Amino acid sequence: MTGPLTALVVDPDAVARRQVAGLLQLGGWQVCEASTADQALAASATVSPDLVVTDVLLPDGSGPQLLGRLRRAGSTARFLAVTAGPTAAVRAECRTAGALACLAKPIDARLLLDLVERRSAGPVAEPGTAASAGADDLRDDDLRDDDVDDQLMGRLQGMYDDALPGRLTAIASSVRQGNTAAVAAAAQTLAGTSGQLGHPEVAGICQAIAADARRGILAHHLVADLATVALSVETAAGRITAEQQRSRLRLVAGARG
Repeated sequence: MTGPLTALVVDPDAVARRQVAGLLQLGGWQVCEASTADQALAASATVSPDLVVTDVLLPDGSGPQLLGRLRRAGSTARFLAVTAGPTAAVRAECRTAGALACLAKPIDARLLLDLVERRSAGPVAEPGTAASAGADDLRDDDLRDDDVDDQLMGRLQGMYDDALPGRLTAIASSVRQGNTAAVAAAAQTLAGTSGQLGHPEVAGICQAIAADARRGILAHHLVADLATVALSVETAAGRITAEQQRSRLRLVAGARG
């Protein structure tokens, strides 16, 4: 297959949806989003996703019902389900619908990408078949291995570092353009991945920026604070070049100006 893989993330909660979308984007996926089953079906018909990640509870049905509808509509995507309450019954329902696994929310970054990498190369499970049942009740411990975990964390951190300048620039540019919706979306996405990868200071400022933007407030000073904190985090960890330092300082100065 040529070009990046495409994922469809379905969740009525915009914050949870963007958290998963951000993690997949770090892994190199192109991501589209939907908040309902009907939106997901329409999006799938347009983009033909390689992966669908859906919440079990949707406003117009359930995640397993959506997966069944997608498969009957001809989708060849791999399926993952997520839920705040992954009981044995819910996991069984998701497997029957063809899901590779049913993961607990909030999703662990390493677990999600590890699962996608390890399982996406296998055969596509049909609803109710032995292939889908063979996925078993995948638990965190089933997918973890210390060496793999360390490798994944290192790769995730590297991808986060590579993506951070673009994420910061997107937030700052949207603030300058007065686009509150874009500011909120970009800041919330960065907050999700930052929190998952152990950067609570960055996540906290991003959440504040997103909250202000949703109220129609463009917090220029917080954008400058964000760039400053991101610079200090990267500098302390030795993960930033001199040119990147200069770029961050320019962003700080521009935001404060």
